[in-house]
Amino acid sequence: MTDAASTSPAIDTAAQRPSVLFVCVHNAGRSQMAAAWLSHLAGDRVEVRSAGSAPADQVNPAVVEAMREVGIDISAQIPKVLTVDAVRESDVCVTMGCGDACPVFPGKRYLDWQLTDPAGRGVEAVRPIRDRIRTLVEGLIAEIAPPPGTSA
Repeated sequence: MTDAASTSPAIDTAAQRPSVLFVCVHNAGRSQMAAAWLSHLAGDRVEVRSAGSAPADQVNPAVVEAMREVGIDISAQIPKVLTVDAVRESDVCVTMGCGDACPVFPGKRYLDWQLTDPAGRGVEAVRPIRDRIRTLVEGLIAEIAPPPGTSA
């Protein structure tokens, strides 16, 4: 056996946490909820990033309220611009069904989650989007960072 496997971009080494980048256009709704769910549910087992190609000035207030309802405070989050480095440094890049495209690098996993845009919607309309994102995030965690003592 050679050392070649240790230099690959695989995320199966104990010392390396998998990293996930969530992308939507404004980084003010779906990607913020996904990042918050992943941080909340996986803790320090996963490195979490979110960004958008045209970031808004603030996170959608209805999204902030919907997440507060489930005990997650994202009120201090600020939308961030998508950079090539953010994609390069992530193992998994998840777009949120909004037409944004990430730069493509070998060895990265790309997913596109088809989700309704919460922009301009009240908290009642955001709740089912929030809950769908949680389900998708739980599935992602099971694949890339199962709890210690379990297998993927």
